[in-house]
Amino acid sequence: MLLKSVCLGFCLSRRPPNFGIHLHPSRCCRLSILPRAEAAMGSAAGDTAHLSYPPARRDDSVVDVYHGVPVADPYRWLEDPESEDTKEFVASQAELADSVLAGCADRENLRREVTRLFDHPRHGAPFRRGDKYFYFHNSGLQAQSVLYVQDSLDGEAEVLLDPNTLSKDGRIALSTYSLSKDGKYIAYGLSESGSDWVTIRVMNVADKQPLSDKLSWVKFSSISWTHDGKGFFYGRYPAPREVKLDAGTETNINLNHEIYYHVMGSDQSEDILCWKDPEHPKYTCGASVTEDGKYIILGIYEGCDPVNKLYYCEISTLPQGIEWFKESKEMLPFVKLIDNFDAQYQVVANDGDEFTFLTNKNAPKNKLVRVDIKKPELWTDILPEHERDVLESADVVNGNQLLVCYMSDVKHILQIRDLVTGNLLHKLPLEIGSVSEISCRREDTKVFIGFTSFLSPGIIYRCNLTSAIPEMKIFREISVPGFDRTNFEVKQIFVNSKDGIKIPMFVMSKKDIELDGSHPTLLYGYGGFNISLTPSFSVSRVVLCKNMGFVVCVANIRGGGEYGEEWHKAGALAMKQNCFDDFIACAELLISAGYTSSRQLCIEGGSNGGLLIAACVNQRPDLFGCALAHVGVMDMLRFHKFTIGHAWTTDYGCSDNEEEFHWLIKYSPLHNVRRPWEQSFGSCCQYPAIMLLTADHDDRVVPLHSLKLLATLQYVMCTSIEDTPQVNPIIGRIDCKSGHGAGRPTKKTIDEVVDRYSFMANILGASWTE
Repeated sequence: MLLKSVCLGFCLSRRPPNFGIHLHPSRCCRLSILPRAEAAMGSAAGDTAHLSYPPARRDDSVVDVYHGVPVADPYRWLEDPESEDTKEFVASQAELADSVLAGCADRENLRREVTRLFDHPRHGAPFRRGDKYFYFHNSGLQAQSVLYVQDSLDGEAEVLLDPNTLSKDGRIALSTYSLSKDGKYIAYGLSESGSDWVTIRVMNVADKQPLSDKLSWVKFSSISWTHDGKGFFYGRYPAPREVKLDAGTETNINLNHEIYYHVMGSDQSEDILCWKDPEHPKYTCGASVTEDGKYIILGIYEGCDPVNKLYYCEISTLPQGIEWFKESKEMLPFVKLIDNFDAQYQVVANDGDEFTFLTNKNAPKNKLVRVDIKKPELWTDILPEHERDVLESADVVNGNQLLVCYMSDVKHILQIRDLVTGNLLHKLPLEIGSVSEISCRREDTKVFIGFTSFLSPGIIYRCNLTSAIPEMKIFREISVPGFDRTNFEVKQIFVNSKDGIKIPMFVMSKKDIELDGSHPTLLYGYGGFNISLTPSFSVSRVVLCKNMGFVVCVANIRGGGEYGEEWHKAGALAMKQNCFDDFIACAELLISAGYTSSRQLCIEGGSNGGLLIAACVNQRPDLFGCALAHVGVMDMLRFHKFTIGHAWTTDYGCSDNEEEFHWLIKYSPLHNVRRPWEQSFGSCCQYPAIMLLTADHDDRVVPLHSLKLLATLQYVMCTSIEDTPQVNPIIGRIDCKSGHGAGRPTKKTIDEVVDRYSFMANILGASWTE
């Protein structure tokens, strides 16, 4: 089964590990938010009272010298999440945010309507293991989705695993899972409070009873069973030295990822070490068993780029099996098929020793190749790179057919092709939108395909491949009460960026709006790590359009994967400024085309997109009325020192390198906060209203990024100067018992939506209509 949505686990035969930063994203004095009109207009000093910001200690003695350049870091103390100073800062900022949000009109209207529309049943695509089917279902407002099992597609469904029973507040989430080939056992990973740390447990499917197996300190790992059902491979880090650790709140760098094999019924201390590479402690790795059970495939990654080494081990050549290596203390005898980081190699299928790979080797939009791994001198192209479209995935189905998914101008296309020749057999009918999941195995004659779009909450198709022309029939369709798609329209437009490159952007609104510049507008972006923002359904965006008259836009800027690896690299490393230029060009087009005005334009992004928002605010504070930056990477000089941040240097570079330091210092949000009234923007210009969002258990982009930027913004703009022109509020929303985004309970998701969008609406002057 291929999940195209972002998940914490990864499968080596499909994609590299997800340790990147992806989301396609709560005390001083009681205050009230600025009056709507004044805030929206960005009033000059004297027109309204300023907010009173809590004091934050500055330590001006902290100065680092980077390649001869001194750089101050007065809020370095905020990097320690356990210090009393940090805790006091967080508490005072939470009180400030609560005070501001309490004054937001229409907050309860938003909560009521978002909750009402969110309360609808949702199903995942079914998948088969052994003689049973499995699927996920959420009745509407359940904190976490529930895994069900049934004997047939028409049979009675029973609850197999309900994460909602594991905690009172829904903070324990199912982050990864894998069923044994015969469907008798399920190994599943649980994360708590949104942390990337996972604990793996095992359950007997027949009696639904958890077994004694418990594996700790697992992170960035898939689970892959050997076909005998005796055990499975997984990835983990060494246990931290701290005896008592609130996992997810630490900032220690993650090093020395290792692969183990766990034998069912044994203690984790007896697990078999299969691979480690102490000479390269920053590498991550993962192992998966091929669909025929013959090989163990090892993928090794040096960062977030779509490149990997690929080794293999033939299980039948291990005379005494995998368990012998427990006594020998040796690692598995992997053979090095690809031993450099020049391209990506994902296993699509194998027929014995003959393997089909999806690769970007000399093909930035990807292609399919075939090789006999025992005779690796000859590689044959099976499906060459398309001139324009990106080959996103390929699955073998119905024996010797390929179900391939292309992305064409940020919209998905499905085809059936011949596995041997790559020849096109059929095009599958699909609306304009995104393939959210594909559920299939090689022996399946029927596959399940999940689809979504801006105006489609979700459809699961069942495709019968045995007929002369494959039949795509609706198996399940999600219905949202009170949502009528005919009242809305979605357009895709193309925007000329600063250097003339055309940037795609989706624009969603009520039908036939007048382009008179009067509409509150939300512009969302990401632009990094080869991640594509394809069309998807969002209850909150529907409510904004339906009840508050918003235009909602998604910009597909460079740095993402929308047009392949060249598009990605055009927004990375020394070219990162292209991302900001693209996004600014999209904002300018929305204004010049008559959708909105600068005072009614809000920009939003999360993770790498949080960096995007903060950098654009620094560079063009005059262009936006409001900015929402979620869990962003804000300190570009020190990000590599915390948790998995070192993996992002493939996209950003690293300040340890002199050339790369000079790239980073130019746009690092923390180091480029400037008073716009002292720059070239004019004496009346101020920063837009800003909400920085983070969470105490975010161990992907640790909270210190947002905390240091928050302190810096409030000091430079608001507290270091008397009679400052900055009256637009700058606040932080710091969530408790939450992480980077994955596994968040439904209620917390709704709470955050209500807070950030009521803040935005109040600032932009948007009013509620039923």
